[in-house]
Amino acid sequence: MCKGVTPAQNSLRRETIATAQPASIILDSQLDSQPDPQPSEKRPATVLGVIPARLASTRLARKVLRPIAGRPMLAWVFEAATACPQLDRVVIATDSEEVANLCLQSNWPVQLTSADLPSGTDRVHAIAQQIPADIYVNIQGDEPLLKPEHLTALLRPFAQPQVQVSTLKVLCTPENIANPNAVKVVTAADGRALYFSRASIPYDRDNASPQYWKHIGLYAYRKSALQRFPTLPPSALEQTERLEQLRFLENGIDIHVELTDFDTIGVDTEEDLHRVEALLRR
Repeated sequence: MCKGVTPAQNSLRRETIATAQPASIILDSQLDSQPDPQPSEKRPATVLGVIPARLASTRLARKVLRPIAGRPMLAWVFEAATACPQLDRVVIATDSEEVANLCLQSNWPVQLTSADLPSGTDRVHAIAQQIPADIYVNIQGDEPLLKPEHLTALLRPFAQPQVQVSTLKVLCTPENIANPNAVKVVTAADGRALYFSRASIPYDRDNASPQYWKHIGLYAYRKSALQRFPTLPPSALEQTERLEQLRFLENGIDIHVELTDFDTIGVDTEEDLHRVEALLRR
């Protein structure tokens, strides 16, 4: 039996589609790190979207500037991010003068960050030292199929005050179950991530055809969780899988995984680029 998407699962996807217009996230001031003279007062959270856009990609050189359907890849990402009504502001974080110049020419907010930062999360953290917000959203610069609905779903868990970090999952197609470039995630009943892996998890020992979930690499963090990240050493599992989000799990920081109906194609190869261009030209 093919371990793919069944009609019943398609029905589930339609029921959980993230298209509703989002309400503001309300923060209880008692949960904030800053003291408040009126502890019972609640206020809307400020949400900053950050698009890490490193030029020196190892697998596909200069990919954020590569043209897709007549526009730089970064333009597609920025346009989708700014269409999300829950983001108060969106800024591009880059280590490249060339990317920064494109941003200035296009009137996109941009901040230069160090070329020595090892990950997108570190680049978002660097921006957090310059621009204050309650919640920071890490929007990958190589996700040209990004939709505002992804970000709506990503931010939904923050209505729960205990949520510190969130990310997304989508039903995994059969061809991606064994694909190490498609990261899989397994979750607890309450939505917390149990593990992320490039392997096919869960392992189907008895041919029970379990549902597999593909991880989509978008993240949102409360400021306190983001501030902790660079203070923690790279973890053993993180280095083994080459997945930076495992550093949170190995240090007891829960990641809430929200369902989305919309898959994406992260662009890492020429083949990915051609597939995305074919979709965007439809």
